[in-house]
Amino acid sequence: MDPVRLSVLDRSRTREGHTHPEALRDTVRLARELELLGYHRVWVSEHHGVPGVAGSAPTVLAAAVAGATRTIRVGTGGVMLPNHRPLVVAEQFGVLESLFPGRIDMGLGRSVGFTDGVRRALGRDKGDAEDFEGQLAELLGWFRGTSPTGVHARPAEGLTVPPFVLAMGEGAGIAARAGLPMVIGDLRNREKMRRGIDHYRDRFRPSAWAPEPYVVISGTIAVAATPEEARRLQRALAQVDPFGDLLDAVGRRALRCPAPGEDVEHLEVAGAQPVAVQRTIELALGPRVQRQNVPPLFHERLLGLLSHAPHRNREPRLLHLN
Repeated sequence: MDPVRLSVLDRSRTREGHTHPEALRDTVRLARELELLGYHRVWVSEHHGVPGVAGSAPTVLAAAVAGATRTIRVGTGGVMLPNHRPLVVAEQFGVLESLFPGRIDMGLGRSVGFTDGVRRALGRDKGDAEDFEGQLAELLGWFRGTSPTGVHARPAEGLTVPPFVLAMGEGAGIAARAGLPMVIGDLRNREKMRRGIDHYRDRFRPSAWAPEPYVVISGTIAVAATPEEARRLQRALAQVDPFGDLLDAVGRRALRCPAPGEDVEHLEVAGAQPVAVQRTIELALGPRVQRQNVPPLFHERLLGLLSHAPHRNREPRLLHLN
């Protein structure tokens, strides 16, 4: 059985007693460790005004990560395209690809911020996300040299930076029509994921970027030295909202992210209802899963989902760590 290739997305979360600059430096240090451990990719994120999250400028951080490593692929998970001009995004990735050829991934999302205040600060509103498909086409056009403006994006034009569409809501259809690889993940709703994958595969249009459907599947798990410790960590972190103190502003309880090595038992709240956890690890495996202490339900769900992935592209792709 072939070994499973795994990758990591780091949102540069701050921890108790640590600063935002430390979180960013931790991301770079993490990338070095991941490379030594043989991970395939490391991606960084874009979040604005989210308490406890330092990852706000993904292409800048990706440059630091790529400069500190030698072989691991580096990308974004992702750049929120409605927040930027497509020309500028193309130029940024063109610079990255020029400096670190053959190692850069361009993950693209359509979020325009989580609160009205963030959207106002960005000069955007919810409606801007509706034009994501057009923005995506414009962005790809800069790499192909097909912009109707007559302007040339340098150094992006003529370069190939693999694009990935982060599939949220309409993302599966957009990725299919554009002929691009798709990232999708929510193991808590397996049927919804299956429908999204089927929708993408059925409507996929081959392109210069991808001749056939390419699906990245992710799911959230907890990782520790022993199964017992992982279950304990999972119970505690399931009660911590993915964006920490952000929920306090709307009247819901949010717990802080524990410091490295901190005992998490005291974080458990009696009677608390678990919420979606994105801060642990999102794991994607290929069709031939090498099972080593993988919980049966998680293993079963992965196999079920991967049966819907493209038949010739079901290799392991993505592991998100937060």
